[in-house]
Amino acid sequence: MSFFDRFDPIIQAERGTGGLRSRYHDKTGIASHREWRGFSNTLYDYGAWLKNLGTMAVFVSKAPVRIVKALLRYRWMGSYLSVFCFVDRSLEGLRGPELRIGHMHMHMIIKNVTEKMTLLFKADERFGKNTYSHRTVGIDETMPPVFMAGFPGLYAMPIQTFPEFLICNMDQHLMPHYIDIMESFGVPADVCSRCEAEAGVAADDDFPIFGKCIITSNMPCDGSIMTSAFQARRFKKDTYPLMMPMRHSEKEVHGYSEVQLREAIEFIEKQTGEKYDWQAFFKTAKILNRQNEIELEKWDIFKTPYSPLSGEAQSLYRLFYWASNCGLSPEFLKVDEKVLKIMNKCYKNKYLPFRGKSRHRAVIWSTAAVFYTDYPTWLQNCWGITVINNMDSTMGYNMINTEDPDKAIADLALLSEKSTMRHHAVGGYENVSKLWEYYEFFNCDMVLFYDQLACKGMNGVHGIFEEEARRRNVNLVWIEHDLQDPRTVSRQSMREQMNHYMMTVLREQPLDATLLDFDDSMAW
Repeated sequence: MSFFDRFDPIIQAERGTGGLRSRYHDKTGIASHREWRGFSNTLYDYGAWLKNLGTMAVFVSKAPVRIVKALLRYRWMGSYLSVFCFVDRSLEGLRGPELRIGHMHMHMIIKNVTEKMTLLFKADERFGKNTYSHRTVGIDETMPPVFMAGFPGLYAMPIQTFPEFLICNMDQHLMPHYIDIMESFGVPADVCSRCEAEAGVAADDDFPIFGKCIITSNMPCDGSIMTSAFQARRFKKDTYPLMMPMRHSEKEVHGYSEVQLREAIEFIEKQTGEKYDWQAFFKTAKILNRQNEIELEKWDIFKTPYSPLSGEAQSLYRLFYWASNCGLSPEFLKVDEKVLKIMNKCYKNKYLPFRGKSRHRAVIWSTAAVFYTDYPTWLQNCWGITVINNMDSTMGYNMINTEDPDKAIADLALLSEKSTMRHHAVGGYENVSKLWEYYEFFNCDMVLFYDQLACKGMNGVHGIFEEEARRRNVNLVWIEHDLQDPRTVSRQSMREQMNHYMMTVLREQPLDATLLDFDDSMAW
């Protein structure tokens, strides 16, 4: 044991002299110093921090006037300053390959977000005339943007991702403002807080205004149909409502989905004067196909105890690049290839991640709490529960034909039907019950079922899953939350639910006692 080991919070927890929470100021996410991870890991972590800082500096330098205007104009923009804290808490406690993969994923997200937001503000009509808006098409964030690859002369920009979804991962206190706005207009408090927050951003006039036209969607659920209507009114742009069938497992509906996509393409052609280029689409589809191949190769390693990739580093990256990029940037593919190489090396060397301290292998099901994205990181550090995979990471893996336009549009329709949140949660019982197949496939011994209180679709399956868990003798834990509103169920309350199960049912003690009970109500 070296002299510097006394500063390592993981070793402190083992000795009972401290832990990962010891360096934080009470109730906040503010630490008195950076986490000591040993010389090599601390140096790598600090280098990654500097790299992210450099990326943010480049972001500001590309459009300084418009970015400063955005910072002053949009309430949500200031919350992006918390990105460094977000990365730190997401990767807390990680060492070795786990830390390196985590930083590679987080940096790729930050780099892509800053590039897209630069374009977003350059195209924002609130800040004056520009040459970008008429070449930009706003698309609902639940639509896989790969279909826009057939318009190489246009920019695809997800409408809700930056003002509403991604920023809620970083700042838990932001969305209640927009939720309260909608409730002040009489919207019931028991509706999905995400749909309510999206509508609130529109009602507060806090969406950037951009685009030649807009593609809205009915996905992922009925609530999003209403919020899409609110948003379309605010944009005052020509809009095509792309309506995908909910029960997408029925073969009869795929033809309808294909028609919807063809009409959306025709709509964009008419609005912009651009012609759909199938060869350009095929080029991007090949990148996405390769990414999906790599992801499925990762799954084979997930089944073993030797995967250095798990938890938030896996789930947030997969969700983001699928929903916001989807093959449009080859840089994501380069990162995937590097990560797979590290994972294969770890598997070959029989490397046990988290210093061999993992006690349980869990699959997370249903919609995660967006205001507490780093919950899997806490599960790992406090209880040794390794989250192998989650519901939103199991969608959109079908390959796309890269030679025949008719076959490609059919594959693209299937990919769109299996989009974020809706593939399992609202796609019919035969899809949501896939949980048990993944539970067995990944060799898990625990299921963590997110109980999204306002989700009318998932609220009806409690009894069914409890009966099946008893029949299979599976540790099933319900974790209540309200998606984007931490006032209903706080982060601390989510932890208490897990603590209660682990200590009273499984009779286990935490790996790090400082993580058992703490107040982070003032944290981002």
